Amino acid sequence: MVGCSLSLSLLNRLSGKTYPTGPTPTGRGATTINLERETSQEMGWSSPSCTNLFPASASSHLLAVMDVSKLLKSPRLLFRSQKQKQCTPRVLAYYGLQKPPYKLDALEPYMSQRTLEVHWGEHHHGYLEGLNKQLAKSDILYGYTLDELVKATYNNGNPLPEFNNAAQVWNHDFFWESMQPGGGNMPILGLLGQIEKDFGSFTNFKEKFIEAALTLFGSGWVWLVVKRNEKRLEVVKTTNAFSPLVWNDIPLVCLDMWEHAYYLDYKNDKGEYVNAFMNHLVSWNAVLGRLARAQVFVNLGEPNIPVA
Repeated sequence: MVGCSLSLSLLNRLSGKTYPTGPTPTGRGATTINLERETSQEMGWSSPSCTNLFPASASSHLLAVMDVSKLLKSPRLLFRSQKQKQCTPRVLAYYGLQKPPYKLDALEPYMSQRTLEVHWGEHHHGYLEGLNKQLAKSDILYGYTLDELVKATYNNGNPLPEFNNAAQVWNHDFFWESMQPGGGNMPILGLLGQIEKDFGSFTNFKEKFIEAALTLFGSGWVWLVVKRNEKRLEVVKTTNAFSPLVWNDIPLVCLDMWEHAYYLDYKNDKGEYVNAFMNHLVSWNAVLGRLARAQVFVNLGEPNIPVA
């Protein structure tokens, strides 16, 4: 294999657009690009040179790479490929590991640093590595944001091999962002009003959420979602890697009920773990922001309660 590298400055000149030239981004918006080409012998060409990889002509191979994390909150690779006479680069795109929005010891004593190191650093990271290895085998799924990838690989109820890893990566990203140091307590502003409207009271909602978590058999997730068709909030639980995204619900908060999420801190006491999440960890600020965005797509009924 003979490597061909393309600098961002050259890409800027060829595309007429400006892309970041600083350090490689990390997190959900990070995309790592590796350009390779086959040697002339492997591809049947007489010359191994790759000096005209991206000629500025209408027939050129155009590669457009964008870090759109600020807009989409998810990595995405956009590219168009046309046949190139001299050499054809292979594009490998990888999703990056997003860090929790706090230090790994910030949720103590309710979730220990050791749990974050194992749960995020090993389990979550493992799902991500598994997904990237699957995607490296073919470019048929390139170009999707992570939530789009989850829906596409769900395949209308006939999941593709990539589904489990894709869904677990998305679920974990969402889970870390559903917590904050000093969380819990009561929701504020219109969020509390919407919960009271759809569940009768905050106490009723809390009891329903806890019951769903404790009655979930095996591994899975518990969610507060916006049901698009019913135009209301609802508590749902999913098994294994499944996400309400695939049923077109809008997730607002989730709780990981896989054993590795709580066993280091709580052993088999799921009740203590769930109560710690509801009373000390859940980020109602994050839920409030998600609900505000959801109301752009779903009218939650009358009276229309402002959430912010």
